[in-house]
Amino acid sequence: MDKLFGKFGLYTWMALAVVFANIQVSKQVDIAGVSTALGNVMFASTYLTTDILNEKYGDKASKNAVKIAAAALIAYILFALFTQAFIPNTFDTVDPGMKSIFAMSVRITTASGIMFILSNWGDVIIYQKLKQKTGGKHMWFRNNLSTILCNCAENFGFSILAFIGTFPLLYCLEVAVAGSIIEMLIALCDTPFLYLAGIFNRKSGILLEKENAKDETLSEEAA
Repeated sequence: MDKLFGKFGLYTWMALAVVFANIQVSKQVDIAGVSTALGNVMFASTYLTTDILNEKYGDKASKNAVKIAAAALIAYILFALFTQAFIPNTFDTVDPGMKSIFAMSVRITTASGIMFILSNWGDVIIYQKLKQKTGGKHMWFRNNLSTILCNCAENFGFSILAFIGTFPLLYCLEVAVAGSIIEMLIALCDTPFLYLAGIFNRKSGILLEKENAKDETLSEEAA
């Protein structure tokens, strides 16, 4: 998306991913014999997206992506409620299927939205702090550490908020652990894509870190 459409392509993916993930998140599946919510895989892609935005365009762009995704989630919820409000006529044949797709638990949707915003916002902040601490080096380290920490927090927070009381505690923890492991593996696999984004960044002539350093120097001199 970044290669084809730049920053706005990544913004678009964030909006699409959060909507797709919230459609999938209620479906419980077994992956390698372990129970998890299907939406976890789609949610995991949003961390790579914010990290690429942070690396190429700065933390403001990453935070804007989280805001756009939050707005898309709210729009999806309103659209789903609006769709279900209409009574089908006698010729309709798709209403049961649409109700199954758009049927949402307020609790699950709220838990998903809260943890998505908090975890992605936290990922942006942690990634940027690590980037500053390491002087822009060790991209693999800041990508994996920020993503894994926020993934685990998001999975455990969501599983407890959404499922506790509905499913046994042990099952909720199993879903959280399974989701965390799956997203950790995805985080490890997505690191090469972050480096590819960095290569495209240099080839495109975007020297973000030098520009940021220059801006910081000018700000300090002005102060």
